[in-house]
Amino acid sequence: MVFDIKLLDILACPVCKGKLSMGDNKHTLVCRFDRLAYPVRDGIPVLIEAEAQTLSQESQDNSR
Repeated sequence: MVFDIKLLDILACPVCKGKLSMGDNKHTLVCRFDRLAYPVRDGIPVLIEAEAQTLSQESQDNSR
């Protein structure tokens, strides 16, 4: 199942309520402000802070 990109218009980071963007690998949604990457499993975004991975500054710079 593929994640529908149109959902990015209405989804927000559960921590800061900021905009999310698609990660480079197309299997994560990234909050650049909090430097968190939320997984997308079977086309469903898992917007749970405990499931998110913290991004290093270096990996965040590479994804721009």
